[in-house]
Amino acid sequence: MLDKDTPFHPGELAAQARAGAGDIALRAAPFIRDFMPDQHRTFYEAQPFFVAAASDDEGRVWTTIVEGPDGFVQSPDTRTLEVQTQMDASDPLAAPLQSGTDIGLIGIELATRRRNRLSGRTRRSETGFVIDIRQSFGNCPQYISERNWRRVDRTQPADARHAQALDPEQVARIAAADTMFIGSGQRRREEAASNGFDASHRGGAPGFVRVLSPTRLRIPDYAGNNFFNTIGNLMEDPRIGLLFVDFTTGGLLHLSGRATIDWTPDAADDSAALRVIEVAVEAVIDRPMALSLRWDSAADAAQKFVVTNKVKEAEDITSFVLTPADGRGPAPFAAGQHLPVILDVPGQANKVQRSYSLSGPPAAPTYRITVKRDPNGIASRFLHDTIEVGDVITANPPAGDFGLPSGDGPLVLVSAGVGLTPLLAMLHHVAASGRNRKVWFMHGARNGRHHALQHEVARLVAAAPQVQARLFYSAPDAADRTRNLFDAEGRITARDLLALKAGPKAQFVLCGPSGFVADLQSGLEAGGVPAGQIQFETFG
Repeated sequence: MLDKDTPFHPGELAAQARAGAGDIALRAAPFIRDFMPDQHRTFYEAQPFFVAAASDDEGRVWTTIVEGPDGFVQSPDTRTLEVQTQMDASDPLAAPLQSGTDIGLIGIELATRRRNRLSGRTRRSETGFVIDIRQSFGNCPQYISERNWRRVDRTQPADARHAQALDPEQVARIAAADTMFIGSGQRRREEAASNGFDASHRGGAPGFVRVLSPTRLRIPDYAGNNFFNTIGNLMEDPRIGLLFVDFTTGGLLHLSGRATIDWTPDAADDSAALRVIEVAVEAVIDRPMALSLRWDSAADAAQKFVVTNKVKEAEDITSFVLTPADGRGPAPFAAGQHLPVILDVPGQANKVQRSYSLSGPPAAPTYRITVKRDPNGIASRFLHDTIEVGDVITANPPAGDFGLPSGDGPLVLVSAGVGLTPLLAMLHHVAASGRNRKVWFMHGARNGRHHALQHEVARLVAAAPQVQARLFYSAPDAADRTRNLFDAEGRITARDLLALKAGPKAQFVLCGPSGFVADLQSGLEAGGVPAGQIQFETFG
C-alpha cells in the first residue's frame, strides 16, 4: 500500500528535521502528486531531452541524458510518459531503462530555467520505453546557467572510456563546470510512492565542484526547496551517480560512487554552501560526442543596467528601477516573467545569481524588480543595504513561463507578501490592454507597514472599471483600522476565492509562500475548480 500520510520517506524527513525544515512535509505535500498536471505534460513533450537516474545490474547508480527527435516524449494520460528513442549501447542506463527499472527524471529547459521532476518505473515498448509515474512535482529555477540548444548532424560517437578514477583532462572539465546532475535513490521493503530514484540539477559558478583527488569530489548544497530529495536518499543509501555535460561537444562524463553528507562545510568550501556532499568515485564512463545536441551560453546576451531609482515600498521591500547602460531598450518581457540578475557581492568568491520577478509595466522602457530583504539572503541584503542609485548591475534577458492565462475569461489574481510582484505586472498588462476582461486582484499582507505597492495597485484599479481589488491583513495595527486600509482581517482562503463566484471558466493565478499556495490550490480543487484552471508560482 502506498503511504498516504506523507510523500517523503524517512531519510528525507530526517534531513528536513536536521536542517530545521521539519514543517516542509506538511506544506509541500499538495505539490507532490501521483499524476502530472497538464502544464507538466506539455512541458515534457516539448523538450529535446531529459535527465534520468537509475541503477545498472550491479547496483551502481548512474545519471544520463536521454535525447530524441522532436516529440519523442508523449503523455497519453496524466500518469504516463511514452519515450520513443533507442539509446546507445554505451550508455550505462540503456539496458536498464529499456528493460524495466525504477527511474528518477528531471526535465529542464536551460533557456528559460524551467524544470520539473518525477519518479516512476519504466517498461519496455516497441519504440523505446514507457514511464509509469509515482510522484511528480515542479522545481524552483535556482542556480541554472541559461543555455540555448541546437541540433547537429548525428555522427558516430567516439568509443566510451571506462576507468575507476578521473584522469587529468576529466578533472579539468569538472573544475570548469557550472552545471551537473545528480542521481540518487532508495527503496524500502514496503511499497511506497517515495521508493525509487531522483534526478536533480546542481549549478553554480565554474569550479563550484571541488576536485580533491582523482577519486574524491566535494559538491556544495545550497539553499533550495527544503524537500531534501537527494540528501534524504543519500542518508538511506549512499550510492550516487553524477553527470557532467560538455555543452559544446555533446560529451557526457558519467561518475558512479558513494556519498557522505558533511553538515558542517569547512573554510575551503563555498561560503554559500549549507552542506556538502562528498563523493568517493568508484567508476567513470567518458562518452565523447554522445549527444546530437549542443548548447550555446546565454551569457553573451547579458546586459548592464544603471539603477536609476530605488524606492522603499514597505518595511522590508524595496523596488529597483533599472535602465540599460548602453542606451538601448531592454529586451521585452511578458507579465509574470523574472529577471536573472548577476551580482558582484563583496566577500563572495563567485558572482551571485538570483532571479526576481519583474513588477513594472511590460511596455515600460525600464525594468523594475521589487525585492524583499531576507536577513540571511546574500543577494537581497546586498541590494537593500549596498546598491544605490547610479550603481550598475548585470542581468540576463527576462525568462520564465509563469504568465497570464490566454483568453478573455474571468481572471482571479491572488498573492501574499512579495508574491504580488509578478501579479502586479499582470495587472498592468490587463489595465493597458483595454479589454473588458473581468479581473479580481486579491492580496494578503501582514499589515500596512508590510504592504508594498498598495497605492500603485489602487490607481490601476480605479482606472480600470472591470477590475476589483480585495485586501486582507493578517495582523492589522491601529493605524490600519483607523485609515480603513484593508477589506478583511485574516488570511486569504479558498473559501474567499470561491465566494467571488467568478464562474466555471475563471482562471486562478496564485503567487506566494508555498504553504499559502498549497492551501489555496487544494481548496479550489476541492471546491470544483479544475486543476488546469489554476496556475501558481511559489517562494520560500
